[in-house]
Amino acid sequence: MKITVIHGQSHKGSSYQITNQIINKILSDDKEIYEYFMPSDTPKFCVGCYKCFNESENDCPQAQKVQKIVRSMELSDIIVIDSPTYCYAMTGQLKTFFDHLGYMWLSHRPKEAMFNKVGIVVSTASGAGANKVTKALAQQMFWMGISNVFQYSKSVNASSWETVPDKIKESIEKDTSKISVKAKAKVGKVSPNFRLKFMFTIMRMMQKSNDWNIVDKNYWKENGWLDKKRPW
Repeated sequence: MKITVIHGQSHKGSSYQITNQIINKILSDDKEIYEYFMPSDTPKFCVGCYKCFNESENDCPQAQKVQKIVRSMELSDIIVIDSPTYCYAMTGQLKTFFDHLGYMWLSHRPKEAMFNKVGIVVSTASGAGANKVTKALAQQMFWMGISNVFQYSKSVNASSWETVPDKIKESIEKDTSKISVKAKAKVGKVSPNFRLKFMFTIMRMMQKSNDWNIVDKNYWKENGWLDKKRPW
């Protein structure tokens, strides 16, 4: 089993610890992990040059870092993304990374491999807002073709993992066990949900009449998606 883990921060706080619990409970001896930490593994800010849309994702000024992570995601069975809650949102570093993946959205050139992935998103907050972050992370995954996403948000009532109350840590232990079992059971059995298939159909109709971006249209045509073939 292969897992890509993208941490929206570099410190190993509550979000990291919870993610680590889930991963350790999923993995067997036959494992391969691709792990990335923001901001050290993050590309620089997107400058809106449109090269990824109008030419190729490999023409992005930050392609070297972006494509390394994308390749890992394509190879993995499970993709895990975590982020602490910063001002009721994901970290700026993680948003910077997502800005570079717009070309992979359903509306442009989604990767066929993404439609059979299992996603897990995690966020913690000392107070409120973590649920909003996991929804935003799941939404990012959806637009890349991943509809099977497990969301876990938790208010830990602490600013560090060391000071999280024991009672909360006990509940986290139980929750991560449940998520790991469910996620592992989904590997190899993923089927896009109705919402994703419906959105793909809408995007397909748009691509058929697409006269504003020939790169996108050719991509859909080459994959056979403008005919009867589908990426699932």
